[in-house]
Amino acid sequence: MPGEQRELTMRFLAEPTDVNYGGKVHGGVVMKWIDQAGYAAAVGWSGRYSVTVAVGGIRFVSPIRTSDLVTVRTQLVHTGTTSMHFAVDVMARDPGLVPGEASRPRLCTHCVIVFVALDGVEGQPTPVPSWVPRSEDDKRLAEYALKVMELSKGIEQTVQRYRGPAVPPDA
Repeated sequence: MPGEQRELTMRFLAEPTDVNYGGKVHGGVVMKWIDQAGYAAAVGWSGRYSVTVAVGGIRFVSPIRTSDLVTVRTQLVHTGTTSMHFAVDVMARDPGLVPGEASRPRLCTHCVIVFVALDGVEGQPTPVPSWVPRSEDDKRLAEYALKVMELSKGIEQTVQRYRGPAVPPDA
């Protein structure tokens, strides 16, 4: 049912084809995993086909190595009329280690990803179930999501100011 799935976790195994020459997973692969988990979460919340409209505040904190078990956890932290903001944490651990301190998951990447639900007829934005933060943690995460996206808009405006208007590729 739409409006019921607030959190979603997906797991991936970092494969040799995912890594660069240094043996660490490419940032683009991590972003693909984030987008896939975000899409599944957005569809789960809205019950509609959804598209990515923004990713804000992405930080690569710790590298992911070949054979690491990667967990991508999404949590809905804000809804607009047609949009859904998810806080995303990407964790990794070596699945072959004996349980203990060294095998604990480590934070590798985090960000906020925003999706918009589309109708099935014209591909136009369509309303999503609203979500209201209840706990103090929910309120903090909602504020965080809005602040990250506000900062991202500021960066976008700065880029436009220095680069000028976008020029179509055919021009």
